[in-house]
Amino acid sequence: MAFVKHILLKSATRLLPHVLKLLFGTLKIDVEHTGERMPEDERGVMFAFWHGKMIAGWLLARRLFPGREISAVVSLSGDGQILSDALDRLRFRLIRGSSSRGKEVVKRNIGVALSNRGIVAVTPDGPRGPHHRFKYGTLRLAALHGAPVVFAKIRYDNARSLKSWDRFEIPMPFSRVKVTLRVVQVPEFPSEETFRAWADKLSGGFDDE
Repeated sequence: MAFVKHILLKSATRLLPHVLKLLFGTLKIDVEHTGERMPEDERGVMFAFWHGKMIAGWLLARRLFPGREISAVVSLSGDGQILSDALDRLRFRLIRGSSSRGKEVVKRNIGVALSNRGIVAVTPDGPRGPHHRFKYGTLRLAALHGAPVVFAKIRYDNARSLKSWDRFEIPMPFSRVKVTLRVVQVPEFPSEETFRAWADKLSGGFDDE
């Protein structure tokens, strides 16, 4: 039985990137900007979207930043392994770890990617929440490396939601998708308290669901 489960998992892992590409290709995506326009220089960029929207989020990064190297930050969990295998086949550079496991390696590899003018795609409320709240470390790294955060607010007009902490959504084929992009430059703060208050307010501005 264990062998059969292993074979099924391997098959699913191999199929997943093809399924993602096929589904993404059917979506009717409308992109709008609020405030500052997309960075036009070759600086490193943190590209962020909520954990529950990752089906569109990962491949949206490729569409928005064609020709740029894109690193995907993925947790070390079992689910993260499945996702990382799929993203590897989709030619993403992988950064494995999270705020709870492998934190220092993640920070170092994100720094290297940003210094090399790469795009670092993150789900800032993952891998375990809180739902739709930026992890402070994501914003600190952006500030440390002078990298803008491009946040993609993704809304599907037809999707199925799972009963998970992130309310994971699976868009139906040929769904319309509204993407609102906002560029955030993380300022300097006089104290940790003011930084956290600003970060919490920022999260609330992206969460109207």
